[in-house]
Amino acid sequence: MSSAAQTALPETPENDNKLIAQAYRDLLRAIKTSLSPRDSQMIREAFEMAVEAHRTQRRKSGEPYILHPIEVARICVEEIGLGPTAVVCALLHDVVEDTDVTLKEIHAKFGDRVSLIVDGLTKLDGLTDSESPQAENLTKVLKTMVSDVRVVLIKMADRLHNMRTIKSMPIHKQLKIAAETSYIYTPLAHRLGLYNIKSEFQDICLKITHPEEFFDIADRLAETKQSREQYIIDFMKPIQKALEDIGYPVRIHGRPKSIYSIYNKIKNKDVDFKEIYDLFAIRIIIDLPPEYEKLGCWNAYTIVTDVYKPIIERLKDWIGTPKSNGYESLHTTVIGPEGRFVEVQIRSERMDAIAERGFAAHWKYKGIKNLSTSKRDVFDNWINQIRESLEQANDSNPVEFLADFQSQLFANEVHVFTPKGEMKILPDGATPLDFAFSIHSDIGCKCISAKIDNRLVPISEKLRNGDQVQIITSKNQKPTEDWLKFVVTSKARTRIKAALKDEKRGQADYGKEILERKLNAFKVPVEPNVDTLAYYYGYPDQLEFLSAIYLEQVNLSLLKNFKADGQKLVLIEIEKPAEIPIGERISESQQPAPAPAKSDIILNGDTNTKYAFLFPICCNPVQGDPIFAYLKSNQTAVIHRTTCPNATNILSQYGHRIVRADWGNSVKSEFVAELIIKGIDTGVGVIRNLTEKISYDLGLNIREFSISGHGGYFEGKMSVVVQNADMLNMAIRLLKNVEGVASVMRAESAS
Repeated sequence: MSSAAQTALPETPENDNKLIAQAYRDLLRAIKTSLSPRDSQMIREAFEMAVEAHRTQRRKSGEPYILHPIEVARICVEEIGLGPTAVVCALLHDVVEDTDVTLKEIHAKFGDRVSLIVDGLTKLDGLTDSESPQAENLTKVLKTMVSDVRVVLIKMADRLHNMRTIKSMPIHKQLKIAAETSYIYTPLAHRLGLYNIKSEFQDICLKITHPEEFFDIADRLAETKQSREQYIIDFMKPIQKALEDIGYPVRIHGRPKSIYSIYNKIKNKDVDFKEIYDLFAIRIIIDLPPEYEKLGCWNAYTIVTDVYKPIIERLKDWIGTPKSNGYESLHTTVIGPEGRFVEVQIRSERMDAIAERGFAAHWKYKGIKNLSTSKRDVFDNWINQIRESLEQANDSNPVEFLADFQSQLFANEVHVFTPKGEMKILPDGATPLDFAFSIHSDIGCKCISAKIDNRLVPISEKLRNGDQVQIITSKNQKPTEDWLKFVVTSKARTRIKAALKDEKRGQADYGKEILERKLNAFKVPVEPNVDTLAYYYGYPDQLEFLSAIYLEQVNLSLLKNFKADGQKLVLIEIEKPAEIPIGERISESQQPAPAPAKSDIILNGDTNTKYAFLFPICCNPVQGDPIFAYLKSNQTAVIHRTTCPNATNILSQYGHRIVRADWGNSVKSEFVAELIIKGIDTGVGVIRNLTEKISYDLGLNIREFSISGHGGYFEGKMSVVVQNADMLNMAIRLLKNVEGVASVMRAESAS
């Protein structure tokens, strides 16, 4: 079911029919290209089928459900640039999943292609016992994307509309949807070149997870809007005139940075809003034929840097070397009037279309003769990489595959070369081993070392832009577990894991023979008992267990704790040396902080929960913080802050285990919160001033305090015992007022 939940209602009233008819007219108006009679007929038939299928359903917002697929179809056309086939599929994207319409009916009426895309958009059934239904379904989308990329583009439009209308959902569901969006859809939009959709995803997610920060930045942008607009006009005037004087057809406009990008800069650079000067970027778009684009953009760059002083270190040439998602542009930062930094982006109309609409616009320009082969094939190369990763990950864990895939979607890139001069684009942090696997899996598996610019280096060396890499192989080499520590590409990781699993299967065969001999004493076979024994010894599956037997890592003398009952072994004693709940993947190695009584946490509105509570140190929740609960399989509820650094991974991959959590009214426990304090070292008295504010002014207990300083700068970590978030916020405000303190924030640690 779509993230906008549905409920059955009586027949659609007349005013709903008007809304539906208006939405359909808006969709048809958004289609700018002329439609063939067959296309028009298919769109009408898809619309009528969807209206009939969804006629009794409404969204959480109360509107007729059919408005959702109509709006998804409009986004596909107007904001992504897809054609009539995508419109048909978008209109039908929920009918198989949510109604009685079957894929067979769609195939009979609309043919193979529409049926394939709709199937790719339909969530898998029967995943309630799956470790992560979300990962299974997203992996399915990626697999179908290899056959037709429109699957993932329609999925983007579907998610965008759900995010735009997410207010009608309860907050704990908003958090789950936002986490899934941040984890996979936002980086996927980035990878597909959908800049506007990526930015909107980021802003909406920030609004859900950090509402105070979002609205604070939004208000400040509104306050400065008029002065920023006037500054942009004054900045552009001399550039516009100079470009027109040389006869370039040009568009110049300014755009504000997204709220998320401003928030990110404030957080990462630890600065205040008023200290961020480049709140906007100027975009210069030149209308020239493909053969003159590059020259025209560099001429425009020359004019800009003649008018304003450039900061050379910030020049980025993505025209000579486009990004792997097809993005082309010149970026530079100059010092404008009043000494303010201004980012300037220079590109052609074609480049701008690809930057705004990504893959769909790229496809439009694919057949241009004057465009280089490397620019035409950029997405084909990426799709081929995904295909290879999926083929090698067929039997791998969907969560692990998705994590590997996601990790390189947002990564910066390095451009390196083979000895013959062929360029390879790899994620930032890639090593010669990643490079070897990018050439061929067999070369990767046999890699023993590498030469970078004729210099011998280990296979764990990080590559840099411009490196020429030569791989040295040996027929006796095999992948090892250590390789996984320094490869970053999905292809390398999946191939290494597959090779290790093949080796482990061989070990397991020998381990099975060893176990079989041991079980002969009980006169029972291996097969009905191996899973029981694996669980008893603390292994997640029989492959790991049998392999460990071969490696002599299992104490088989503990079999004396079992006795035969027919063909099966049963425990004589209920004692297990270790327990790893089957399906459990989230690491909770941290020691729990002091936890309140059970009645002090309310799960899904129920005050009589039977769950025990764990408060992990990754985010140290304090009474009053917005929280959610992750239900473990051993009747434990792990309580995380909604802003926990691990929240995105947990909420996106294990949404089926997430429930709403609220603080009760009788919380009397003490909580430990860690603060990070940074500032200017004014000399004697810094420690006294900080501790006095906490111990004497507030009367709080300091559990732990450490401080270090050098070069006139200090950073301290202070653990304080508080009863609630209000008390903690008061402590933060007081510490910020201490002379020399630049910032105070709560510590967070991703596990």
